[in-house]
Amino acid sequence: MLQTSNDRQWGHLLAERWSHEPGDLPPQLPRDTEIAILLRGSSVVDREGAGMRQRTFGRRGTVWLCPAGIREDFIRVENQMQECLHLFLPGKPFDDTMLRDLDIDPSGMSIRYETIDRDLFIEHVADRILAELAQETSTGRLLIESLGRALSAHLVHSYAASSVRLKQSYAVQKPLDARRLSRVTEFIDASVEREFTVKDLASVACMSPAHFSRSFKAATGTAPHEYVSRQRLDLAKRLLSTSDRPLVDIAFAAGFSSQANFNRAFRKAVGTTPSLYRARKGQD
Repeated sequence: MLQTSNDRQWGHLLAERWSHEPGDLPPQLPRDTEIAILLRGSSVVDREGAGMRQRTFGRRGTVWLCPAGIREDFIRVENQMQECLHLFLPGKPFDDTMLRDLDIDPSGMSIRYETIDRDLFIEHVADRILAELAQETSTGRLLIESLGRALSAHLVHSYAASSVRLKQSYAVQKPLDARRLSRVTEFIDASVEREFTVKDLASVACMSPAHFSRSFKAATGTAPHEYVSRQRLDLAKRLLSTSDRPLVDIAFAAGFSSQANFNRAFRKAVGTTPSLYRARKGQD
């Protein structure tokens, strides 16, 4: 394994970067829905699951999809695959509320065991996750939660095991009304130093997470995690300017798991380190 998101405490998916040597992988019965995306290298991959045999020439962008509960009897890799991203969605990533939001009957919903030559949406999600793995942001958990929900919805739309007919296509999403938006922003302001999820914000607005995210963006022009990121950056600036709290405390208050990650993100956003920012403000 090259890297894992285990230490990030993401609640809605697990991400792992692997390098696979030629040979056989042991049989497995995954508890989670697994999406593997080849990032570097190429190889013929043989696998068998759900009574189906698949032989694929994998190259950059190839996706292997294995739903939760499908036993893979064997996987054989012929050549080295230098880098592969494995995403694991919870055993039941398609909760009933999300499916109803998509106008889909939740009963009997399942995903196909499939190899995909290329999927640009999955590639986009993978790129966002890789960027967060490489450099933590203050709202990484909110971002990953949103990406996990979007990825689940995409699998439902594109890779359902049975034909899924939507009752209606989405209309233009109405913006969050002023009363609900005020409740949500007040909650964010009061809770900016602690962890919360998109589901928490949706509960404040009395909406489902999927509808809330679209309505919030329609009202503010930004996704929830982007809005919270700006609020936490403002908090960090304020604490650096007006308090003598240690940098590590400010890092945790701004949503980072370490001072080093906070330093990198702050410098990228502001153009200077937290220490220099504090020193300059002290001279003003």
